[in-house]
Amino acid sequence: MAADQEQEQEQRRRLLDVASRFPLPTGCRFSYGTAGFRADGATMAPAVCRAGILAALRSLKLAGAAVGIVITASHNPIGDNGVKIADPDGGMMDQQWEPFAAALANAPDPDALLQLVLQFVKDEGIPLGGHHTAQVLLGRDTRPTGEYLLDAALQGINAILGAQAIDMGILTTPQLHWMVRSKNKGIKASESDYFTQLINSFRRMLELLPKDKGGDELAKKLIVDGANGIGGVKLEQIKAELSGLDIIVRNSGKEGEGILNHLCGADFVQKERVTPHGFGPEDVGVRCASLDGDADRLIYFQMSSSSDNKVDLVDGDKILSLFALFIREQLDVINNNGSQVDKSLPARLGIVQTAYANGASTQFLKGLGLEVVFTPTGVKYLHKKALEYDIGIYFEANGHGTVVFSEDFISQLESLSNDLSSQAANCSAQYHAAMRLMAATQLINQAVGDALSGLLLVEAILQYKRWSFQNWCELYSDLPSRQLKVKVVDRSSIVTTDAETKVSQPSSLQELIDKETGKNQINYIMQRNGSVLHSLKYNTRRVSVFDIQIVMSLQPTIPKGDALCVHLVQKMWYECMPRHLRRWKPIVLRNLWHTMWNAFLDNHLQPCLRFCLG
Repeated sequence: MAADQEQEQEQRRRLLDVASRFPLPTGCRFSYGTAGFRADGATMAPAVCRAGILAALRSLKLAGAAVGIVITASHNPIGDNGVKIADPDGGMMDQQWEPFAAALANAPDPDALLQLVLQFVKDEGIPLGGHHTAQVLLGRDTRPTGEYLLDAALQGINAILGAQAIDMGILTTPQLHWMVRSKNKGIKASESDYFTQLINSFRRMLELLPKDKGGDELAKKLIVDGANGIGGVKLEQIKAELSGLDIIVRNSGKEGEGILNHLCGADFVQKERVTPHGFGPEDVGVRCASLDGDADRLIYFQMSSSSDNKVDLVDGDKILSLFALFIREQLDVINNNGSQVDKSLPARLGIVQTAYANGASTQFLKGLGLEVVFTPTGVKYLHKKALEYDIGIYFEANGHGTVVFSEDFISQLESLSNDLSSQAANCSAQYHAAMRLMAATQLINQAVGDALSGLLLVEAILQYKRWSFQNWCELYSDLPSRQLKVKVVDRSSIVTTDAETKVSQPSSLQELIDKETGKNQINYIMQRNGSVLHSLKYNTRRVSVFDIQIVMSLQPTIPKGDALCVHLVQKMWYECMPRHLRRWKPIVLRNLWHTMWNAFLDNHLQPCLRFCLG
């Protein structure tokens, strides 16, 4: 009993001590986003330290299963940093713990933090006190604040008695997630094991290419924009071992080559639709790919002309479509083989998208007879839904996504492969299709979106199908779309339903949208997207930002889409304005629509929505 009391006192002392060393900055409040916390790197130490406490408690709750922490701000500027927490399955931390994570990160003083932890462990039945062990795997990217924040995380983990921190080094975010998943499955989980699995499964997929499909040397050349981040560093390490693919890495993260995520990276290319820094006229006609700073996003592009820096873009929607085509084709070969071998592989294949997906991709996938479902924006929602299928494929347009295979499906696939390999059927199309699927389950990172594994799977499939970049682009034509940000005082005043495709409050807003867009509308989304500081009439105030995206079937030119988007937003403004202010409409139309659009948004739309919603 005395020993238990001593451990309890020691645990209290450690928590108070670490909270004192990392006090919450005055006026600072951390918000838990899609996967964790992010802010200016110089202010992140308290949140990262407390994330260490959280991860250790999570591991204790789950009987000592390994949990992960990766210190990164992904595709954001180099001055930012953040922390993401990986659950034992390699996915995002359970959403039920997010409120506690936010409360812990914002505990105002050491006593408040201690009481919060003690109450939480009591409510959750967590065995605090050193009788059980916890293990937390740590990784970080190449940001200058990473080493300092790693130490903060270590101190947070060590504040929990019995917790063990394992520093896995400088990694991509997907590598850390893969390591957590592998460790909990009893599989070797070092970085070299990760590389070996990728290289071997990619080689196996190339060995399974049909004999009449080889591709030319130009098709095997790939230029990769590494965003001056950790992904470029890792790709440089393994590219020589990727036989059948000639990879050139630009913005590789080498000193002096450029700044992390600055004018480069998947987010930049996808949004701006121009070449990243370091690309020029000599790259016209060559297939190119772009990663983001922590290598969990992937997009493809190609320069079609040397006269400008515009690109033809293949985003996450078309990557998803390529994967779906390939997997569907292998399943069809297995289940409709027409051979003497009576074997089949029943599987429910599901496609998971968000409302940000271009409507043309959804129509294309449904046209193949595939089941397509929608979730709210955020990988944690997509991944959870994908797990409901034997094979779930999800991608966001930004290039973040993966393929997940159920354990039951993999078991059946292994059994089928073994049966076929032991018979004369081991040279059949059915056997090769089964082996391609098996190699794909090893190549893709099933824990989380992974730009490196995704890139290799894309390249293997393109060689298998003997497709050029242009063949891939021509799968379907994207519908014209435009995305803009609208500033409002209180973003909670707009409530959406049906995976953010419909506005429920205020009801008049959805009625207006339906009236203005009619049958021309394919997709519509209003997405809460954080807060920004905004200066209005010389008073700095915090307002919220909504991403609004409208995807239309208007053909053939995008400017028509622009015009409708402008008209819709203007109508939203005009209809919501108090009657005595509507006389401003002709002035707005004449002087602002075409020459001062940004001023229109800042000076007119924002106060109008404040009148309507605030």
